Amino acid sequence: MDLTVIVPTFNEGPNVDELIRRVGAALRGRSFEMVFVDDSTDDTPDIIRRCADAADFPIRLIHRDEPIAGLGGAVLDGFRAAQARWCLVMDGDLQHPPEDIPRLLDRAAQGDVDIVVASRYVKGGTSGGLAGATRTAVSRTSTALTKSMFPRKLHGCTDPMTGFFLVDRDAVELDQLRPRGFKILLEILARRQLRIGEVPFAFATRHAGQSKASVTQGIRFLTQLAMLRFGRMSAFALVGGVGAIANLVIMWGLIRLGMDYLPAAIIASEITIIGNFLLLEYLVFADMRADSGMMRTRFLKSFTFNNLEALVRIPVLALLVQDAHIPSVLAAAITLVAAFVVRFVYHALWVYAPKRAAVQDAAKPAVAQPAERTLES
Repeated sequence: MDLTVIVPTFNEGPNVDELIRRVGAALRGRSFEMVFVDDSTDDTPDIIRRCADAADFPIRLIHRDEPIAGLGGAVLDGFRAAQARWCLVMDGDLQHPPEDIPRLLDRAAQGDVDIVVASRYVKGGTSGGLAGATRTAVSRTSTALTKSMFPRKLHGCTDPMTGFFLVDRDAVELDQLRPRGFKILLEILARRQLRIGEVPFAFATRHAGQSKASVTQGIRFLTQLAMLRFGRMSAFALVGGVGAIANLVIMWGLIRLGMDYLPAAIIASEITIIGNFLLLEYLVFADMRADSGMMRTRFLKSFTFNNLEALVRIPVLALLVQDAHIPSVLAAAITLVAAFVVRFVYHALWVYAPKRAAVQDAAKPAVAQPAERTLES
């Protein structure tokens, strides 16, 4: 097998038949397979199976009943299942034209790169498929931000946010990847210095269905960027910063409505304690949840600690306001900053600490287990 084409899908049923047809036509005469890693909640898996029966090349389906780490996690599962050394990753909505795959293979065949990126922003590429000026501006801005944070590892890559690329699986340390959401290429490039080649491509309009881009994905991207550049503590700080701003805005609003600053601070704290826990759960410590017990136990630990911390912080706030004559909102900001390090240490070492059984299992030699339901044509 010369190539594995990995396609992560989420409710992309209307695109599957056309995608398979065009990939088959583009790679006719080559030895390749397609691997769909599917997180769908609709009939997409059934459509893939039907199309696989009619295809004249191998198609395999990995349907994840419990998706982990979003699209990036799906691609990682595809890498692990691939039979070929070279893996091509592309979306299932046909915004990545299959007809461009041979150009990526030709660039890799020159033998001087570990990864070939299909770029919208290199000379000859276009981003016309982005839906409107807002998404184009967001894409350009996030690309510039990312390149500024990884100037050495992303040198020579004009489009680290693309989901269309060809990679030598042997050049990537799969166990080091910690994917979060959409941006798996960024995860690969930021973890290890790779030799990068590029080819231009025209980002097409979606063939069918709805875009999966959302505000949530934007938050995941910012968290991923912070984790890659500065580590988990910076992502915790990002979430804490969002929570602190929300805390201050809620407190300010309640005061403006006539409430005294102390009950306003208490209500603001309770609301943001719950909100922060959810952000920590699904963004900062998402990779540690599986080994750290039940969610309700983590919530009780986090909620109890943060309320105990608030019982200490609120009296300190009162002292700062009444004795030091510091404005109440500024005093609240000072106490929130002071509590940051203690909160991080507690959550990392107690709330999300792996259970003893999980630690023991991790120390055992790995035993291969069936990881997929396979469909060969």
